[in-house]
Amino acid sequence: MYLKMVKSLLDERIKAGKVNYSVPREWFPPRYDGTVKLSGKWIFVNPYEFGSSICSYILSKEKEGVNYLQSLAKIRKETNPNWIHKSNIYGAFIRSTAAYGHLHPDQFEPIDSEGYTESGTILKMIFMLPYLSGMGIDTIYFLPVTKYSDLFKKGEIGSPYSVKNFFKIDPSYHDNLLDGMNVNEEFKAFVEAAHVLGIRIILDFIPRTSARDSELILEHPEWFYWIDVSELESYSAPKIPELGFEIPSDDNLEIIYKNSTVKNHLKKFRNAPSITHPEKWENFVSKNRNNPDFLNELVDTFGVITPPGFSDWVNDTQPSWDDVTFLRFYHDHPFKAANYLDDANSQPPYILYDVIKASLFPGKKPMKELWHTIENIMPYFNGNFGIDGARLDMGHALPVELEKNIIMKARKADPAFAIIAEELVMSNDKKSRESGYNGILGNTWWMEPRIEEGKLKELCYNVLPSLKLPALGAAETPDTPRAAARKGGVAFSKFATTLNFFLPNVIPFINSGQEIFEVQPMNLGLDNTKEGRYMLPRDDRFYGKLAFFDYYALHWNSDDNMKSLISSLARIRRENLSLISPENLRTLFEGDISLICYLYWDSKKGLLVIANADFSNSKELSIDLGYYTWKGQHDVKWRLRNYREDDSVWKVIGALNLTVSPGEVMIATIE
Repeated sequence: MYLKMVKSLLDERIKAGKVNYSVPREWFPPRYDGTVKLSGKWIFVNPYEFGSSICSYILSKEKEGVNYLQSLAKIRKETNPNWIHKSNIYGAFIRSTAAYGHLHPDQFEPIDSEGYTESGTILKMIFMLPYLSGMGIDTIYFLPVTKYSDLFKKGEIGSPYSVKNFFKIDPSYHDNLLDGMNVNEEFKAFVEAAHVLGIRIILDFIPRTSARDSELILEHPEWFYWIDVSELESYSAPKIPELGFEIPSDDNLEIIYKNSTVKNHLKKFRNAPSITHPEKWENFVSKNRNNPDFLNELVDTFGVITPPGFSDWVNDTQPSWDDVTFLRFYHDHPFKAANYLDDANSQPPYILYDVIKASLFPGKKPMKELWHTIENIMPYFNGNFGIDGARLDMGHALPVELEKNIIMKARKADPAFAIIAEELVMSNDKKSRESGYNGILGNTWWMEPRIEEGKLKELCYNVLPSLKLPALGAAETPDTPRAAARKGGVAFSKFATTLNFFLPNVIPFINSGQEIFEVQPMNLGLDNTKEGRYMLPRDDRFYGKLAFFDYYALHWNSDDNMKSLISSLARIRRENLSLISPENLRTLFEGDISLICYLYWDSKKGLLVIANADFSNSKELSIDLGYYTWKGQHDVKWRLRNYREDDSVWKVIGALNLTVSPGEVMIATIE
């Protein structure tokens, strides 16, 4: 068992360890019996002793004879992936989620002068597991853990979405405390530890793009697009003044291809160097097979380079994606575009809006070996690491047959392998379900803060109850503004976090840092502006930093956090899951856009959810429970009031009269 290897290695080093390794208060277990040194608000431990203690605690929960390096579904002999509908998900980015200034907590270095790895590591994610389990988290969703590129980086360090190798764990996630183990072994130990505690692992997979210096290039340059390096500086998504902000379609395809900017854009492309100079390419590969900087040599030798990616929406204002490039899924051009090309036979493979929207504009000759490689990513991680599920990045833009094959092969390897679609449009729920997904990302993060516009009400009363597939109940995501940075601040974050545990057709999602009211976004990808990166005070060491592109550590040791609240929410939800469904839902007070009031009732018992989205004023309510239950007397057992667990019981005859404080969410069971 790899977790036992970790513990053994830590045990061997305890005597040589120093009590100078600080850990956040949030991670510190309640019954730790190792050596502790307190310095002001900081906690210092011997890292080897601390890590061994965490491993011992987890191993005490293991069942003899169980192979925890397989999915929990296989361990439990489950065959249905809809376990995810009952999950409480915690989203984590190893590099930032588990980062901390261990030597000097008010400072940060990726590796400090003592040799401690302060950037996030897999080992430190093991340290965090008791903390996450204590919050009621039963599923961890990781941003990509695969090897990423530092070339063309947008900040201090490469983005996790600039994937250099689909099948390797990034070596930066190794912890110096475990020198002697490799990163694959450490990740296996993490999965075992999580599974012992009943926590499933979901990974983010990126099948449409890769790093521009992908390791696949040396073996398969024909899987990529190429431009003349002299064209790189002027390369961008061509603007089409005749069109608006829209996706490519049969109606606008001719307009796109007749545009003079597009015609010039197409002239920038070249064939793969293996085609233009086959013998020279073979010599190049043999000399550069072990050269991590081979792309620079390639540019000097052949004068071509992989181009940046860009949005598949025409006239999108976002800049090009300089750190990634698109994979080439077809040998030929989109067949609908052939008539618009000046000479389809001589035109080198190219990137354009229709090409990268392959679900709508496929070619006729699939790049089958590339398809097979992509189709095998999920089964590889399921079979070798016991991964339980995945989020498929931009699956809806893939060739339809490829998307189908990816899902089919994952389910062949593990029938209960759950897959979330990166689908932001709620109305595409039915299509996603028919494609084989078990949930969608959705846009609760966009609708919930727009209270005065009526979007929160629309979400809760119209959109969610009618979904055919659950969406993530996310007050924030790694791509959006932080909930605590929205209007209402901490109060809004508490409000939305709580409400998301009790909405119909929703899977509660906590983004790492949300529980400690982090305000700095990880990325500016959704619903943000360039100014959105400056949420911290100017004297903060991470001012202006984005975790996707820079070293970043969350602001642990918070004076105010939602650890206990989330634990309570998870427990209340778990105890009432059978009630929380559209079939049991009654919506009350439909005319008040700042009031969400649900009664889930199954003819015997119910769950009352009252949420006051007015953060300035209280609401006086009178609820005729008997109108919905056909009963004259009710026991109202409060479960949550003032964001604390409550066990008081009200005997109610007739109407339930109560006051809801500004921004409060109240939960009660009804009998």
